[in-house]
Amino acid sequence: MKFFFFLSGALALSVSVSLAQPPQGVASPGTIYGDSVTTENVRNINSLPQVLQSAQKANVKVSAKVLDVCPKKGCWMKLQVNDSTTAFVKMKDYGFFVPLDIKGKTVIIEGESFIKETSVQELRHYAEDAKKTASEIEAITQPAREIRLTASGIRVVG
Repeated sequence: MKFFFFLSGALALSVSVSLAQPPQGVASPGTIYGDSVTTENVRNINSLPQVLQSAQKANVKVSAKVLDVCPKKGCWMKLQVNDSTTAFVKMKDYGFFVPLDIKGKTVIIEGESFIKETSVQELRHYAEDAKKTASEIEAITQPAREIRLTASGIRVVG
């Protein structure tokens, strides 16, 4: 009986470790993560600040360059909006992840966009995920108001 419990625990641990990894492979043009995303009716992400001035939330399909990705499992991305603004992307229902080599690529993201005030604790968590130094993490002392996207699908375009 002890062997059965040990074997069950070992199996559960190996499955959870394998699920906590970013997808393997190359994020090549045409690759889709999550729901299917077409290339029609795409707007540039730099229009989001104006869209979110008049709406609390907006369903969008935007193209953007990926600046950063969660190095632990590909569960979040940071996008360039313009020279001074970025947007933070999480995957809908934690249902899919992206490979680490998506960093630097241009993507089309379909999903919901909104403005969120992110707590110091959450900002520090993402800084730890991004393997920032202890001094960089400790320097985060104020919440941040940022553009967020909850992606239902992501298509790599370049």
